Amino acid sequence: MKKESNVKIGKVIQDIRKSNGYTQEKLAEAVEVSVRHISDIEQDRVKPSYEILIRICNLFGIGLNQIFSKYLKVKENKTLEYKLAGYDKLDKKDKETIENLIMYFNKR
Repeated sequence: MKKESNVKIGKVIQDIRKSNGYTQEKLAEAVEVSVRHISDIEQDRVKPSYEILIRICNLFGIGLNQIFSKYLKVKENKTLEYKLAGYDKLDKKDKETIENLIMYFNKR
């Protein structure tokens, strides 16, 4: 009988993809797999190979720890909030707006 794995990273990969403005098609082309394979990974129907994970990390400039942060035991919480992963690609005015909003909410 096949043992079910508790490690599910599909949603994390989907969040990273979306925060960087990639469609499944664009990601599939960039990491040289089919769109169906990307969909299966994001739905946790299949697990990506190490090679695919490395291609995804290199494409988005992230580390494997950011994909597996939920499952890693670390002393400091240095995980990236994937919804904001595209921050560095924003123009200066948009970054300033976000920084001002953060300062406003931190003062409340």
